[in-house]
Amino acid sequence: MGFHHVSLATKDLAATHRFYTELMGFELVHVQTGPTPDDGGWGRLAFYDTGGNGMMSFWELHDHHIGTEYETDLSESVGLPIWVNHLAFDAPTLADLEARRQCWQTHGITVLELDFGHSLSIYTIDPNRILVEFSCTHGTFPNDPAQAARDLLIEQPPLAAPPTSRVHPPLVPQEL
Repeated sequence: MGFHHVSLATKDLAATHRFYTELMGFELVHVQTGPTPDDGGWGRLAFYDTGGNGMMSFWELHDHHIGTEYETDLSESVGLPIWVNHLAFDAPTLADLEARRQCWQTHGITVLELDFGHSLSIYTIDPNRILVEFSCTHGTFPNDPAQAARDLLIEQPPLAAPPTSRVHPPLVPQEL
């Protein structure tokens, strides 16, 4: 069963909107506003079609009970490295992945590329300090459910070789 949507908080909906439409290529499909459960507050929820069979949405909150002292990232605020909790989106072909990388670079973004052998991924950070990824499975993805079940039970399973990495600098100067 696929996701209908994943919803996250943002403190800057305008920057989030620009990032997810201009840099990620997603389409804004709906905005709904309404009161929050606490008296006097309200929220705006913006839905984006991710180009697959699901959406993502971002909450802009205006509620004095919640305030503005919350974190919007998924990892660092709970003491984890930024790469642990992240959003990964499908790039169906290597050409699509290349186009997405070039889009990020022309918007002044440094792009990290990791090649895992069976898949190639690119990474950047959104305005909410969430790591986002586009990934293309271009080889045979390991799919051995019996081995996966055994690996879950081994205290220290064999480690895979680290992916090869490449950093792609921005194609235009970053704004100051």
